[in-house]
Amino acid sequence: MIDNTLDCIIPDSAKIAEGVTLGPRVVLAGDGVVLGQNARIDAAAVIGAEVTIGQGAWVKAGAVVLRSVPPNAIVEGNPAQVAGYLDGDGAWRKPDPKHVDFHSFKHLARPSKVELGVGASTLFLMRRITDARGALTVGEVPNEVPFSPVRYFVVFDVPSMELRGEHAHKQCQQFLICLHGSCRVLLDDGYNRCEVTLDSPDMGVFMPAMIWGTQYRYSSDAVLLVFASRTYEPDDYLRTYDDFLAELEGRKA
Repeated sequence: MIDNTLDCIIPDSAKIAEGVTLGPRVVLAGDGVVLGQNARIDAAAVIGAEVTIGQGAWVKAGAVVLRSVPPNAIVEGNPAQVAGYLDGDGAWRKPDPKHVDFHSFKHLARPSKVELGVGASTLFLMRRITDARGALTVGEVPNEVPFSPVRYFVVFDVPSMELRGEHAHKQCQQFLICLHGSCRVLLDDGYNRCEVTLDSPDMGVFMPAMIWGTQYRYSSDAVLLVFASRTYEPDDYLRTYDDFLAELEGRKA
């Protein structure tokens, strides 16, 4: 069902899910366009061929979308880029997702933990030691880091328009520290979402299993260190948001 088709160009090949809202003069410019459930496409937006707009995503007015849009993302511009994510689930979603600024917790003793309200996701404020020789930050395992890592990887040289992550794990837990530069981390438990800007090596985000994670807005010099609780296991990944939601529902049964 489409809520509005005023002066829109919609090819017969387009796949449009229920609850999609189209503003006036929207153009689906080619074959293979998919609009996910409850997506919102504002006035005069152009969606390129073979592009999928994820469920719950919002394409702002006049955006030219040439690559697929993640679920619940807000995109704008020409070419369109992710500008943020919607907060919450269903009709009460807000375009200003909860953003956690760790600088507001600088008064806390270290080490400290701050619950993020998205599953068991947690912001960790690590110890920092500074003297004339420089600065050092440290976290002891397993007392100050939530698990004993068996693997690590480092993400760097990411163009600012690119997204990383965009998956969940059935069992693997992760701990993210931005060693240099900055990036933004989205955490989503299927119901609640928040974003954390990582821009200091003395803070980390714990992302437990069954949390949908995305990292974006990388600065050009960003270096993201990720500790993992398990070795690489392809079957542990949930690589689409629909699969993630289905796994959540299956665990409730």
